[in-house]
Amino acid sequence: MLPFIRPDLAQFTAYKPHPSSDTGASVPTQFDRLDTNESPDDLPPQLKEKLAWTYQQVIETNRYPDGGHETLKNAIAEYVNESAHLPSSLFTATNISVGNGSDELIRSLLIATCLGGEGSILVANPTFSMYGILAQTLGIPVVAVGRNAINFEIDLKAAQSAIEQTQNPPIRVVFVVHPNSPTANSLTAAELLWLKSLPQHILVVIDEAYFEFSQTSLVGELPHHPNWVILRTFSKAFRLASLRVGYCVAQKEAIAILEKIRLPYNLPSFSIAAALIALQNRKLLLESIPQILSERAKLIEALSQEPELEIAVSAANFIYLRLKPNGSDSQDTTLKSLHHQLRTLGTLVRHISGGLRITVGTSDENARTINRVQTALANLES
Repeated sequence: MLPFIRPDLAQFTAYKPHPSSDTGASVPTQFDRLDTNESPDDLPPQLKEKLAWTYQQVIETNRYPDGGHETLKNAIAEYVNESAHLPSSLFTATNISVGNGSDELIRSLLIATCLGGEGSILVANPTFSMYGILAQTLGIPVVAVGRNAINFEIDLKAAQSAIEQTQNPPIRVVFVVHPNSPTANSLTAAELLWLKSLPQHILVVIDEAYFEFSQTSLVGELPHHPNWVILRTFSKAFRLASLRVGYCVAQKEAIAILEKIRLPYNLPSFSIAAALIALQNRKLLLESIPQILSERAKLIEALSQEPELEIAVSAANFIYLRLKPNGSDSQDTTLKSLHHQLRTLGTLVRHISGGLRITVGTSDENARTINRVQTALANLES
């Protein structure tokens, strides 16, 4: 370890991106990339042409981007109100902060609440790993509780106990995903009731990265809970994963603090333009949602026929499967082998927390995935 580096940074593992570029010699050069929950569809050609025109005719590359994001924030506020069937004036630009992906917003929230020994965070594993990773990079303690092994509901008793007992520093932020990744389950009524019961000195961050697929949002609750913040992204349903645009919705006092912390010119002009074009054409882009949900149902139905597999209920654009308990100590080894075989056959999925997370792809990708899972399971039995 370099002597000028904080020693605690040696103790955690960085987020691992999908290994598509690390193919090796013995695997296909073209993967079905179903490991990162991206949209299976690129932007339509006419929108790419419009974006190219904007880059050529409007964007001045020698000038800094719009540092205040006012036009984009106004457009996002309009969409937030519309998407939750709320009055058009409920959320405005003052309720929106925009980040270079949701990760930047998560980091800003951590800086605003926990830095300097002010607090720790609570997560319920398995969940999105970046909450813990970003906290650790800032030297912020992470308190983790478990989930129900069957329906993945947060262990609320353990969570409440952690909040009551954790001191020096106390828990200042609770992170949840709605629906959760990697397990694809939405928040239950009991979880929601617990979140509402938390005192106002604890920030509740509800990550709605997959809202467009679940069609269940909690933004309508924000006026009643000043300690709540909701995160969303353009990386999934809006097909802009490569351009890294995320946003959060909160009461204007919280947004004002995030704007103080946000780095200047944090979004490139091209990303801002793409997000605006996506919002202006949201009806077109979101028309793919029913097809994705139909393909998800096909995946679940087909893979549920395999007696070795247990498929979780999904409210997202991915599914989570595990091997059914069989009393064997080799299940993790078997799961690793299944994951490896799928990669060898040409399908990338995420091996995480005792299961496989499979993004819903195109119809052809999903058909190949079903066949490859069946082939891999047959190979394991032979």
